[in-house]
Amino acid sequence: MTVPAATAQLSPPDLQPALPAPSDLGLSRRQKAAIILRFLLNEGAEVSLTTLPDDMQADLTQMMAEMRYIDRDTLAVVLMEFAGELESIGLSFPRDIADALTALEGRISPMTAARLRKEAGVRQTGDPWARIRALPTDSLKEIVDRESTEVSAVMLSKLDVAKAADLLGQLPGDRARRIAYAISMTGGITPDTVDRIGLSLAAALDDIPPKAFDGDPSKRVGEILNVSPAATRNDVLVGLEETDAGFADRVRKSIFTFADIPRRLSPLDAPAVLREVDQAVLIRALSGALDNFPDVAEFLLGNISTRLADQLREDVQDLGKVSAKDSEAAMTQIVLAIRALQDRGDIQLKPTEEEIDS
Repeated sequence: MTVPAATAQLSPPDLQPALPAPSDLGLSRRQKAAIILRFLLNEGAEVSLTTLPDDMQADLTQMMAEMRYIDRDTLAVVLMEFAGELESIGLSFPRDIADALTALEGRISPMTAARLRKEAGVRQTGDPWARIRALPTDSLKEIVDRESTEVSAVMLSKLDVAKAADLLGQLPGDRARRIAYAISMTGGITPDTVDRIGLSLAAALDDIPPKAFDGDPSKRVGEILNVSPAATRNDVLVGLEETDAGFADRVRKSIFTFADIPRRLSPLDAPAVLREVDQAVLIRALSGALDNFPDVAEFLLGNISTRLADQLREDVQDLGKVSAKDSEAAMTQIVLAIRALQDRGDIQLKPTEEEIDS
């Protein structure tokens, strides 16, 4: 349904006399808005007024209650005026800072967005529950860990069912049972109370400063040490152990080296890894591995075709002795190839024993 078509049906130009100008109707803009709203509702249009300020919603509701009826000519004039205003709009901008931040999401820095959000106030950042529902489960669990059982129950009630179930499954059994029982007692909570809880949680989110780096620092150090020479890696780990044993332990868990290949790589993924590496690099890596990491060499060669494995062994013999530095650099290239395949989703490494236990 479009307004001009409906207007044409109400007031055919060849059957009706000239209609009065909108200014001659003696109607206020609020009355015209009520007429348009009533017309759209009668036509079955889905109209949401929840984004309007409370006073505007109240005024519009009051105006609809006061008006009784209008004639067809008046309706046609109001609709044509409304259609004309719509057609004259060339560009519209966000209504408030919340919509502006949404439109510019990803195009301005997180620090700028956080500062604007904080300066404008939580109420101006949009629906607080929409922000909370968009959070990852790990962030929601942090909220549950620091909030009361009653607040957590309200939050779970506002989440999508699948996300709420995932969150509940990550909580200790006793905590999950208390929150589940508290949800059964939320039936009498007023919308205003739920809104205030959402604003409070959103305010707490705004108090958390944006992070310059994503991810766990221990994983970043582990990724760096993955491709560092073995001597450097061992020296750094020893130093970390002396400075912060807990951090050093987390770094060790995040490291994946050439020696970890048989334990972490699926045998079915070995051919994909070898195809990812230049053959000259692969031969240099196998040359050093046959002497220093025979289990890794046999794992890689044992999970490809016999013909290709025999050819690689011959190439290694033809190459002769390779320096430790060159073979280690080649092994690093294989590790990087495995990481690249993992990042693309082409392969999946097996979890470490520590990850399984946790």
